[in-house]
Amino acid sequence: MTDFLPLEHLVAACHWIGAKGWAPATGGNMSVRQDAEYCLLSASGKDKGSLTRDDFIQVEIATNSVPSGRKPSAETGLHTLIYRLFPQAGAVLHTHTVNSTVLSRVEKGSALLLSGYEMQKTLAGQDTHLNTVAIPLFDNDQDIEALAQRIEAFAADTPLRYGFLLRGHGLTCWGKDVNEARRHLEGLEFLFECELQRRLLETQ
Repeated sequence: MTDFLPLEHLVAACHWIGAKGWAPATGGNMSVRQDAEYCLLSASGKDKGSLTRDDFIQVEIATNSVPSGRKPSAETGLHTLIYRLFPQAGAVLHTHTVNSTVLSRVEKGSALLLSGYEMQKTLAGQDTHLNTVAIPLFDNDQDIEALAQRIEAFAADTPLRYGFLLRGHGLTCWGKDVNEARRHLEGLEFLFECELQRRLLETQ
């Protein structure tokens, strides 16, 4: 795996995420697709700002099995679900930021709707601020298998793009490669901060 360039990009992205404080106290998890059969997922209980190549574990996408027997992230089933649902997805980033966590608590609907922000164009396929971007919101569940099943059922009927929020938990987003996933993360975090500040100002 030492010569697998996407993993090098993911390690760099994890260090960037850690420096921003977006995965505090060993929270969050990140992965990259290795091929059609496997992904490489961050090990459980590791500080994301200091991850190395050796802290990523090979996981079978179809079954969540780990050939090495090591312990991957608790949210393994969400990463493999995204790779199964979206063959074009090349990387998945899950963070615990204040903005995404608070918005997921105060938003009572089934999705966070973003509209009117120029930075919506950081998301693949978005070319105008006039569109409404819906980021689905799911209730958190310690049963990851059950949660993955709910998300999969939702995706069967409703477009699921860029990412989703878990209530009181944080953001999971993805892209065709690490660079796009990182751009989606940074763009969404900017939009979340704008939306949170807009709502706060409206209550004053």
